[in-house]
Amino acid sequence: MSGGHPSPWRLAWRRLVRSRITVAAMILLGLMVLACVAGPWFSPYGPNDQNLDLRATAPGVSHWLGTDPLGRDLATRILHGGRISLLVGVLATGVAAVIGVGYGLVAGLAGRRTDALMMRIVDVLYAFPFITFVILLVVIFGRQFVLIFVAIGAVEWLTMARVVRGQVLSLKKLEYVQAARAAGAGFSRILLRHMLPNVMGPVIIYASLTVPGVMLLEATLSFLGLGIQPPDASWGVLISEGAASMAVHPWMLIGPGAFFMLTLLALNLIGDGLRDALDPKSGD
Repeated sequence: MSGGHPSPWRLAWRRLVRSRITVAAMILLGLMVLACVAGPWFSPYGPNDQNLDLRATAPGVSHWLGTDPLGRDLATRILHGGRISLLVGVLATGVAAVIGVGYGLVAGLAGRRTDALMMRIVDVLYAFPFITFVILLVVIFGRQFVLIFVAIGAVEWLTMARVVRGQVLSLKKLEYVQAARAAGAGFSRILLRHMLPNVMGPVIIYASLTVPGVMLLEATLSFLGLGIQPPDASWGVLISEGAASMAVHPWMLIGPGAFFMLTLLALNLIGDGLRDALDPKSGD
């Protein structure tokens, strides 16, 4: 094995870790995730513990990032809210990937009529306003946490489907696919054996760039009052609360805004690094 050529995935990993910016972003994201996951366990305060005598207090020794008007420790709420924001980002992207990859594979590999019909459905869904779709779900099912990532994932899969379909249209013209068909390989075998492994690179790239976009959408929905509902808090909810009292209590906006900004920055840098590693020609 020592004399063999490294696999494409191993080469991509080498290119990825060769980028200092990407490695730094991975470390930053790891620290943010670790802080959000483990931080609340070590905090002496609960995310919803109120101290009405304390009220809104500027950052100090007892409360590093201050408290809100209900006397709740802001650092604990930021870390706890980070769990929700990151979870929504990952789960909604997972929903989008599963639906989009499956839909794009079938559309690209099927005949022209099926492909045209499936992509017209995508075009129609693209024209449907996202906020209207979320409001409709909220009216029908109520404000539930599960609906947040389902609603976002149900919209984000559209672009994923187009990306995968484009890749499949290019791949199915290659000789090895034609040879597989000539050998009698069926639709499902070609789809799973030859198409799916070869579209994973673009899927990973797009998924890595979708997570920060999904987190922004969740923050926007929470800012508009359509997302996570109090007393639970995501970074979007905390930013909304901080913006409402920014002139009087600026630390309520600075804290969650800084965590949100750093996480999105790390995710976008990692996405760029994955794109350059998995598709070196994109950096030319």
